[in-house]
This record gives sequence, C-alpha cells and structure tokens, in this order.
Amino acid sequence: MRYFIFIFLTISVNLQAKVTPPNYDFSTDTLLDFFPDKLLSELEVKYGKPDVLRSGNDVQMLRFWVKQIHYKFPVIVQANKEKVIDMFATLPSYFLHDVFHQSLIKRWGKQKDYKRVDEEAYYRWVDEEKTMHYSASCTITCFPIYFSVSPSKSKAPSGFISQHDQLKAD
Repeated sequence: MRYFIFIFLTISVNLQAKVTPPNYDFSTDTLLDFFPDKLLSELEVKYGKPDVLRSGNDVQMLRFWVKQIHYKFPVIVQANKEKVIDMFATLPSYFLHDVFHQSLIKRWGKQKDYKRVDEEAYYRWVDEEKTMHYSASCTITCFPIYFSVSPSKSKAPSGFISQHDQLKAD
C-alpha cells in the first residue's frame, strides 16, 4: 500500500511541474524593429533613449536595451541621420539555441550558409535586401551568441562596413 501511495504522490507532483524556457515567449518580431531602414524616432518611442557609443561623419553607433519579463539584452545599431543602417544583438546565453534557430528558420527559411568550428556554429541568410548572421555555441547546452542584420551590398551606402564585418576583421 505504501508503494502505491508513493507512486501516486510522485506522479501528481510531476504533473504540476511545468518548466518553460525563458525565450519561448520571445518573438523575432522584436528584432524586426531594428532592421535596416527603420526610423530611430520609432525605436526611441518603444525602447527609450539610446546610449551613444560613437558618433561622427553622419554615422552614429547607438545601443538600445530590449527588456521583457525574463531578459534584457543590448542591440547596437549603426544609424545614418534618422535611419538604421545595420544592427547587432548579443543574445542572452539562457536562450535556447534550438528554439531561437527554429524561429529564424520559420520566419526566413533555411539559411544559405552553415559552418561549424569546434563547438561554435555560424549561420547566414542572404537575400536582395539584407544579409543576416547568427552564431551559436555549445557547452552542456547550446545557446545563441549574436544575431546581426545588415543591408545587402547593393543596398548599403558607399564605404559602409557592417558591425559583423568590423568584428570579424579584429
């Protein structure tokens, strides 16, 4: 009889335990706000006044903070006058890579390029309007590192170097 009571209690406790990963309620729509050609004035209304990281020659580098219940992370944009040129987001390490990557595939289709070096993976999407880069790494679990979007070479201003390329060069 004790055995059945123990089994019953164990099952009933497990039925009430629900674990929801922190990024299940994150939508890639949030990142759409920072895509190239978005207006800075709209971003300031939604995300507040940005921190100015660098300013000069009509191009500014600004940091916005995306906040929601479970997370807060920076999104850095390069802007020319009032428009976003490109964006670079360092994503929270507690986001689950599988969930985030699947949401990117669901929205933009399968990536054009995939490369894996040791325990890090790199994904790239390219179309006529933009180039998107996503990187993830694995230790015990897999987690995203960054996501960036820049205009395609034909849409980019002359002499423009995306944040992704600037980081790659260093």
